[in-house]
This record gives sequence, structure tokens and C-alpha cells, in this order.
Amino acid sequence: MAVKNDFNIASLVNNDGCFDLQFRKDTRHERTNSPTYYRWKAQFVVTSPKTNARVLEKIKEELSCGEVTISKDQARFSVQKIGDVAGVVVPFFRKNCLADKKKKDFELWSKAVEIIHRNQGKCLTGWKKNELCSLIEIHKSCAKYKNKPRQPKWLEMAKALTKTS
Repeated sequence: MAVKNDFNIASLVNNDGCFDLQFRKDTRHERTNSPTYYRWKAQFVVTSPKTNARVLEKIKEELSCGEVTISKDQARFSVQKIGDVAGVVVPFFRKNCLADKKKKDFELWSKAVEIIHRNQGKCLTGWKKNELCSLIEIHKSCAKYKNKPRQPKWLEMAKALTKTS
């Protein structure tokens, strides 16, 4: 099936897309003593009603990465692998302009993606202190561009890491 000329990912993202930056706590329950890990995560997400899931499949085809999932009445396209986020999503939106708030949100988020990608595979304690501080500031700054900003859960732990490294 050919993609119609009126299919515009940037305009869809302006309305229903999210450039998500999180500091996460993950507990590995399957491991002895259930160790806890903290990490920065950047992901690109577009949501739509379940009835429009085909549109999200088109985005996946166009970008050649990401996953489409459906739960209840919502369909969700997301790119979570940092290599795909840095190598596909960021260059795509550098070429395909976003509007106003979404553009400003993307610019901040893409700086965070660069930091996370550069430190991929490193323990957080091995990151440069100024990069951890930059991620915290970017995270705070992005909140003003979100429709429903969530309260960060583990940011105090992220701040504590900047004091010990």
C-alpha cells in the first residue's frame, strides 16, 4: 500500500507526539537480592485511538524502527532504543520541522538524547557530573512544553548522583 502524499508525520507529532525524557528506577526481581538500577531514558511516542492504529503503522514503516502496541482503546507508537532515537528520530525531526512548543521541546530533548547516547552502556556513576546536571535541567525545562507534565519520581536520586560523581 502506497503512503499518501498528505501523510505528514511532523503534523501528527505536533498534535499527538511526545518527546519523553525520564529518570527511571528499575528493580530486577528475577535476580538474587533484586538489585535496583537507575537510568536516564529518552523515547519518542505518538498515540492515537485504537481505530487509527494504521496511521501509527505508517509512521513505523516510514522511520523503519519502533513498535506499535494497542491496549484498551489506545494505540501507541514508540521508539525506545537509544540508537534508533539518536540515529533515526532526531535526524528526521531536524529535517522535518515541528511547530512552536513541540519544536522547542524537541530541541531540548535532542540535547538530552545526545548525552544519553554518548554514555550508553556506562554506569551512571561514570558519567560526567556536568552531563548529569544538564539532563536534570533539560528535564525541568521540558516540563513547560508538556500538556500534562508528570511529577518526576526519582529526580532526587539523580541529583544525589551529581554530588557523588
